[in-house]
Amino acid sequence: RLSVTFILMWCASRFLLGVSLFYLLRTIFREMTLRFAIWRGVTMTPLPEGDMLSAPIKGERPPLHGIRTVPPEATTACGQTIPPTKKVAPLFASFDVVEHHNYGKRTSDSVQDEESKEWKARLYDARHAAEVHRQVRHHVQRTVRPGMRFIDICENLEATTHKLIGFNAKNPTKATWGFPTGVSVNNCAAHWTPNPGDDRVLQVNDVVKIDFGTAVNGHIMDSAFSMSFTHHHDGLMKAVEEATAAGVREAGVDVRCAEIGGTVREVMESFEVEYNGKTFPVKSIVNLSGHLIKPYHIHGGKNVPIHNTGSSDKMMEGEMYAIETFGSTGYGYVMNQGECSHFMRASVSDWQLNALPKDSKKLLSFIDSRFDTLPFCGRWLHSGGFPRWQEQIKALCNMGVVRMYPPLCDIQGCYTAQYEHTILLKPSGKEVLTRGP
Repeated sequence: RLSVTFILMWCASRFLLGVSLFYLLRTIFREMTLRFAIWRGVTMTPLPEGDMLSAPIKGERPPLHGIRTVPPEATTACGQTIPPTKKVAPLFASFDVVEHHNYGKRTSDSVQDEESKEWKARLYDARHAAEVHRQVRHHVQRTVRPGMRFIDICENLEATTHKLIGFNAKNPTKATWGFPTGVSVNNCAAHWTPNPGDDRVLQVNDVVKIDFGTAVNGHIMDSAFSMSFTHHHDGLMKAVEEATAAGVREAGVDVRCAEIGGTVREVMESFEVEYNGKTFPVKSIVNLSGHLIKPYHIHGGKNVPIHNTGSSDKMMEGEMYAIETFGSTGYGYVMNQGECSHFMRASVSDWQLNALPKDSKKLLSFIDSRFDTLPFCGRWLHSGGFPRWQEQIKALCNMGVVRMYPPLCDIQGCYTAQYEHTILLKPSGKEVLTRGP
């Protein structure tokens, strides 16, 4: 009997080793393939650029694709202005539930906990941050037009967020941005925001992913959408939007994260799209994922993949998740490319701090007091009084005190799209916090 048990355990261990080796080799193959393509200068054929814009177009803007714009009345109904300038909290006696789903047959002994002081405070802060996110994104969707500089889009969005959320410089992490505004374009899927001096402009044929966060008392709302001013990207955006909707629908307490990823991939990769008369399958970007959100930490440790990884991680009651999906007409795999603009503080030892140069310590003191553990970008350091931020942040990154999150890109010439919502797994059911008109 002992020998049989030993043989079974040996076979199981070899099977798991083989599976792990398979996934490792597949990842290495994908990365080497993409690196080789970049080295050779291999690109897909993008859409014709047409007339390159250097200033916002005048008059009526082209039709917007990828989102359903909300009429101004939806914003002004609560007493808000157009453009929005009023703090959101005083406009609402309480924040209503926008979308809630019961768990079906599952019941919880802790439903009554939602009436506790802690749960009420958490729900108020999360819904407050979500309402700010809604109003800001509606403003952006109404005002962005081809020819605008990406840096102007970001700064307008961020200034509006601080007006609506009630930012207070004396307590800067209480109500603020959740992370830098992402405006990743075309083959760049995530983690790009313009650094100071970057004058790149949104073009008519671009597909841009606008990914931004709001945070109240550390409760971060993470939501994103894709948009374009041409119909060419409609199929790609629809595939990714439906995949995100499927992920939100499948999520729930005790659900395996990997199974959600399997459903997401099945939905997304059922689509094909056409560019320049050629058909491309829509591919899930397999090395990007959704994630657990913890107070003041945008990435809480668990991932919600967009393919079935076989992971045993389960969603638990009380957790908050960003359900985000990315689709591509390229390889379906991204790599670090370009100048870094996203950064985040890391936990380090005293000797690392003591080894820093004096000017880098000054920057670190600013980062700790202004952002704490929330992500930040070069523009925010520059406007905070650090014109030489690139030299100073380099020293912090070299010592491991700050982590870099460079732009994540698929092969040049392909197109990517992203949609995302934040959900909260309450004892009574799943609340989709960032949805709504």
